[in-house]
Amino acid sequence: MSGSSDRPRMCVHRSLKNISVSIIDDSTGKVLMGLSTLAKDIKGKIKNGGNIKAAEALGDAFAKLAVGKGITKVAFDRGGYLYHGRVKAFADAARKAGLEF
Repeated sequence: MSGSSDRPRMCVHRSLKNISVSIIDDSTGKVLMGLSTLAKDIKGKIKNGGNIKAAEALGDAFAKLAVGKGITKVAFDRGGYLYHGRVKAFADAARKAGLEF
């Protein structure tokens, strides 16, 4: 999977304690933006960074930040993780907040 300037790749990484997401333009090899549950504004809203509530908060905040930067369409790279649990919660929240994938 690779992203282009029209539809950059949104890559998700999850660990036991945190979740991080980046938007990458593979045609130029640049990371356009990134966010994780370690960010101050998200960390203040959640108790634990590795659960479904944290994934939903990250998805909402990330999508609003991306739409604010003019990115509305992305290719969703779940990084080999199954589409359930935290990955699904993040994706649903990001779609609800305005990202298209």
